[in-house]
Amino acid sequence: MDNLCHTLAGAALAQAGLKRRTALGAATLIIAANLPDVDILSYFRGETFALGFRRGWTHGILALFAWPWILAGVMLAFDRIVTRRGARFQPLLLLAAVGILSHPLLDSLNTYGVRWLMPFSGRWFYGDTLFIVDVWVWLLLAAGLVWSTRRERKGHADWTRPATAALVAATVYVAVMATVGRLAESQVRFELRGQGSSPREVLASPLPVTPLEREIVVAEPEGFRIGAIRLGGSFEEQGRWPRLGAGGPMVDAAAAMRDARTFLAWARYPTFLVDRRGGVTIVHFIDLRYARAPGPGFGTLAVPMTIGQVARLEAGAPMDSTRLD
Repeated sequence: MDNLCHTLAGAALAQAGLKRRTALGAATLIIAANLPDVDILSYFRGETFALGFRRGWTHGILALFAWPWILAGVMLAFDRIVTRRGARFQPLLLLAAVGILSHPLLDSLNTYGVRWLMPFSGRWFYGDTLFIVDVWVWLLLAAGLVWSTRRERKGHADWTRPATAALVAATVYVAVMATVGRLAESQVRFELRGQGSSPREVLASPLPVTPLEREIVVAEPEGFRIGAIRLGGSFEEQGRWPRLGAGGPMVDAAAAMRDARTFLAWARYPTFLVDRRGGVTIVHFIDLRYARAPGPGFGTLAVPMTIGQVARLEAGAPMDSTRLD
């Protein structure tokens, strides 16, 4: 999820009463809820490198164990040196653990996924439930947070209730969105089986703002179908794309290049398009989760092929994989 969502989640947990456990409790929860995203610094090495690094080391099981100790230590030192409000390590550790765990749990709800087992395994786990920026989650958490804060300032004894209610409402919303997604997948499978198709996998990808609609990717043995569906409606097919194995030597050579290897290791539904216009050959790789055509947007990678590489491939000469980069 986006960092505003993570921040609102940490703040709502604080306003639900957890911040009362120790000084700097609210700050610890909010920082913890965002801390795994320190891997955003990987973008300084380039967007493709970041695809291969993000939601891995800093989100995995080893980091989830280490982060609370590190953050609690830093917060305790900050209190001893700067604020001197009497923060206690054990409650800080508990709050740090809760806030940090909330981060990959939320990230697991979207189609991007999280590598929970890093660094021991690079396997991705996907929830396919929420769009990565969900305004309804924002509104639910923000409303509860504002209401709770106002009641706290006015001295109401039950000031934690609005924040708690917002967290419960957000959880119910997530459950409803998961149900809508699974219903959409089941409907698409039912329709395609009626047409004699046997889909290996169906992704019902959530959309921003419109919770009852889904973008569909169907993985079949011969390739991918894309389309859309609305709850209660039928699957509207919008096109078909080939699998990488159907691309031939040109696509295989492009896929062996360094950036392409990183992109394809991240991609979930990778396909391709070979553009030979203007005397230049470019192999476009596309992850159908996020893009439906080549371009500068997220989820695509353009791999230009040199004239020499194209000539060798067309002549049937083998490519030296050590020289592809």
